[in-house]
Amino acid sequence: MFSSSEIEKKWQAEWDKAQCFKAENNSARPKFYSLDMFPYPSGTGLHIGHLASYTPGEVLSRMKRAQGFNVLHPMGFDAFGLPAEQYAIQTGVHPAKTTEAAIANFKRQLKSFGYSFDWNREVSTCDPKYYKWTQFIFTKLFEKGLAYQKEVPVNWCPALKTVLANEEVVDGKSERGGHPVIRQPMKQWMLKITDYADRLLQDLDLLDWPERTKEGQRNWIGKSVGANVDFMLENLKDKITVFTTRPDTLFGASFVVLAPEHPLVSNLTIPEQKTIVENYQKTSASKLEVDRKAATTKSGVFTGGFVLHPLNNKKIPVWIADCVLMDYGTGAIMAVPGHDERDFEFAEKFQLPIVRVVSGEGALPWSGEGNIINSEFLNGLIVEKAKERVIAELEKKKLGTKQIVFKLRDWLFSRQRYWGEPFPVVHFEKSGTKMLPLAELPVVLPEVVSYEPSEKGEAPLARNQDWVRYASAASAEKAWRETDTMPGSAGSSWYFLRYCDPNNDQEFCSMEQQKYWMPVDLYVGGPEHTVGHLLYARFWHKFLFDLGLVTTPEPFQKLAHQGMILGADGEKMSKSRGNVVNLDDIHTEYGADALRTFICFLGPMDKDKPWSANGIEGIKRFFERIWRLTCDEEDKAHWNTDALNEKVDRVLNQTILKVTADIESLSHNTAISQLMILVNELTRENCRSKLALVPLAQMLMPFAPHLAEELWKKLNETGFISLATWPKADASKAVTDQVTLGVQVNGKLRGEISVSLTETEVNAVGLAMKISAVNQALGGKPAIKIIYKAGKILNMISAKNL
Repeated sequence: MFSSSEIEKKWQAEWDKAQCFKAENNSARPKFYSLDMFPYPSGTGLHIGHLASYTPGEVLSRMKRAQGFNVLHPMGFDAFGLPAEQYAIQTGVHPAKTTEAAIANFKRQLKSFGYSFDWNREVSTCDPKYYKWTQFIFTKLFEKGLAYQKEVPVNWCPALKTVLANEEVVDGKSERGGHPVIRQPMKQWMLKITDYADRLLQDLDLLDWPERTKEGQRNWIGKSVGANVDFMLENLKDKITVFTTRPDTLFGASFVVLAPEHPLVSNLTIPEQKTIVENYQKTSASKLEVDRKAATTKSGVFTGGFVLHPLNNKKIPVWIADCVLMDYGTGAIMAVPGHDERDFEFAEKFQLPIVRVVSGEGALPWSGEGNIINSEFLNGLIVEKAKERVIAELEKKKLGTKQIVFKLRDWLFSRQRYWGEPFPVVHFEKSGTKMLPLAELPVVLPEVVSYEPSEKGEAPLARNQDWVRYASAASAEKAWRETDTMPGSAGSSWYFLRYCDPNNDQEFCSMEQQKYWMPVDLYVGGPEHTVGHLLYARFWHKFLFDLGLVTTPEPFQKLAHQGMILGADGEKMSKSRGNVVNLDDIHTEYGADALRTFICFLGPMDKDKPWSANGIEGIKRFFERIWRLTCDEEDKAHWNTDALNEKVDRVLNQTILKVTADIESLSHNTAISQLMILVNELTRENCRSKLALVPLAQMLMPFAPHLAEELWKKLNETGFISLATWPKADASKAVTDQVTLGVQVNGKLRGEISVSLTETEVNAVGLAMKISAVNQALGGKPAIKIIYKAGKILNMISAKNL
């Protein structure tokens, strides 16, 4: 048998030498751009989840290349991030050094598995040649008014001494390290992703993405159509504006609730309630936004103040509650407890009025259909007509307008960290904040004496005052650089464009190259990026599209999510559970091809799948059977050029059709199953003909490329199998009227027979009775009853079951 370690090294060296996987710019061939979500290069190296993510695109890329496509299948590294910075804080080792070592190790491991990446296009987000263009894109965002600074409540992690985005906080703790997170106001850079909310929502319909992912983005963007309604304070000078999607229920509004931070709280609070309100405000200020939104126990306090109903001037009490957020909507809601579950619970707890204004047979809170009741001039109207009437009346009184709002909020875009892209920003004492010109980019990370932020949250860059002080030849005005850095999501929001033109010093990506390569034809990565990276990348791409710097409105045409490889116990792999598979050990024992193929064979690509050592042993035996069809016991070529018999020819053509279609649809497990059927048929028929073995090796190539190359050589074929033309099926030969029919006895499967689609019952039963398991189940006696449908079912009933 061949040695997997020897042939792996041999063919990997040969591929590198011949530059087999180098993509050609502006080729006359059709392009195929296959992209994997690039990894963070951690010191621990690759794990099995990386292979589960990279193998699907790899398999399709190899087939597309063989089909004549000009394939761009690149790899790079999302290299800025907290782990390297935390290690630097603990050890004093510069993050660049640990990141460089981690990248080298990742690259070595990826090559060892035979992935057909074009390493000529490798990018790293921490390379100044790369982040020069991240900084350039930020300057454009600023110039168009989409980047701004604002003091906002942020998720502050005292342990990490940095701001965290909502998606980086889990159950009130940092995603990395599990440290407590608090809420406090800080001046931050923000990006106006909200300006693109409608387009981000609408253009989801253009994409071939999993529906759950599109729905996840729709919910995150959260478009709502309704009305802004003004409730005047009793002094008639101030007003509280609320947004509601149900203006038809306005007469059911029995109280108003403000966010504790709302600026009018102090105006509304009566002296007797002042201490209670202030204490509640302090408690709320210490809570994280995610916890306030997710709270199941309702809390709140009465301000003692009232507002006037806009349609009848009735007095409505005003409360504050931390479930209402100041930076979502207007920071105020009108509560209609008769028709909203959350309002109903609040009203019941605090014994507030509950009024039904929509008819219906169900108990309150009622969210079903009905006509308007208890609503003066709206009574009898259907909901939609009532909405129109209320909005018209509010606009007439100048106390409201029709409004569209989004749940999506602006992107918090600065971090108090060292290991990130410096902002291309200079603050001038008199003339304000300005962006640096392209000629002064990149702004390179300076050396610092400590990688740790200050206790007050001041970024590490502030410690290098020589760097902070900015001297301009054009002005003597005092100026200083921005000391915050960009989040890790900055570099990953456009890297797919840089792969198209990675060595361009004049542009982030030439129009010519992005026009040829974009959009990405297949993007593979985890569903956990639904409302983070995938949303941010779409936003940046649309912005660049508006600038005329890219020609496609969307970056990723097709998206696929891989499932997790679970431990053998069916649980998520973790060291604490002791179910982690050591990738290097598996590689050493079974080889890259067996591991690649096994990952594909485990089950549907997008489903979670438990690891099985027995399964990978089965793949190894499968390879041995293929090898023995080609070589003798001494591993010498042992094949012939005999013509194929009709049965083998039919199965071969069926296999070419199915494997091709299955790889295209990422149904890799069924493609491998079909290859096994072909190998079984060749073995049964003792067929060693090159006419079958050559296409078999070609179809094996995307899964097990090293073995396939070795078989190619044994079959005396020239060049690389990785570049050979993909086999074509003769569809007419694949057609058969034969089917495999399961034989049941008393409803239980006992065997299979091969029959034509029009086979008679007598002949089918005759074939079935030749199966010993069938005879045993019948007790050696004829069946009392037979249920038969030609080509579909044969169920034989014994006497004891009647």
